[in-house]
Amino acid sequence: MTLDDFRQSLTETEPPTGLTHALDGLWWDGKGDWKRAHESAQQDEDTEGSWVHAYLHRKEGDQGNAVGRTDPIRVAKLNLSEQLLLLNTGAGARGGSRYAGKK
Repeated sequence: MTLDDFRQSLTETEPPTGLTHALDGLWWDGKGDWKRAHESAQQDEDTEGSWVHAYLHRKEGDQGNAVGRTDPIRVAKLNLSEQLLLLNTGAGARGGSRYAGKK
């Protein structure tokens, strides 16, 4: 799934199948549903879920809850597109490119 595919999917009522919990969280955030985004991100206990979880708390202004969930030097200042790109490519993460799921 490309970033454009991901953005286009935001016109749907449910996230695409095959996304990780972290990407589900970003999808729900893109739909404006912070609560569902947070719930999805919390289900992913890997680095990717921590990034999204921290992003959501930074977005809501809760810097204290975001600290410690990510490497603040590497990730704290990334915007949504940059975080999605990292998740999609697996850059800096343990695995390959499993993060975007299958189309």
